[in-house]
Amino acid sequence: MSPLLAFARSRGVPAAAATALVLAVVTTLAARSRVELPDFRHLVDFGVPVAAVAPVGYAVVLGITLHTPQADLEHLSARPLGLFRRLHLLALTLLAVGLAALPLLTGTPGAVVAASARNAAGHLGLAALSARLFGPGLAWLLPLGTFGPTLLLGVAEDNTPEWWAWSIQGPYETGALVIAGLLWGAGVLVAGADPGAGGGRSGARGG
Repeated sequence: MSPLLAFARSRGVPAAAATALVLAVVTTLAARSRVELPDFRHLVDFGVPVAAVAPVGYAVVLGITLHTPQADLEHLSARPLGLFRRLHLLALTLLAVGLAALPLLTGTPGAVVAASARNAAGHLGLAALSARLFGPGLAWLLPLGTFGPTLLLGVAEDNTPEWWAWSIQGPYETGALVIAGLLWGAGVLVAGADPGAGGGRSGARGG
């Protein structure tokens, strides 16, 4: 078995990928639906395509694979695993972006798919940051934790997304692309760092 394949299997990547695929198929079937966003501050009439919301689910499901039950053994490995961790996140991102493109098969506009691909990268970056800050077992925390406030508070009085609500902005909004790119880039950086070199709980829990 190749080292990369063993690395993937130790993290449950096949099962997570299959689950994400099921989610993508459901998303594709419901691609013409929209998630209507509530707002606690004022009345709004703003909806987001289901295809642009689904990447949060991809990040949660695939982010689980950032954790491994064999962390102690990996820390004893003579082979540096930082590169493997970065390749792992890159592979997860490519998979999530590919799944985000599935709604094209049902005639979903390319702009919606572009927003979905952007959100997939940004939320996976958040998952990697969450794994670093809170431990790999909680990689899902930041994607879900930021998604709720975005849905509830992310629309301004003029019925447009707030600047920080990058995941519900249009696909070609420069600010949203920059934020998503920065989140993904930061995720790649921390994914390859030695877990024992960081603070918080990540060093103790490994991954």
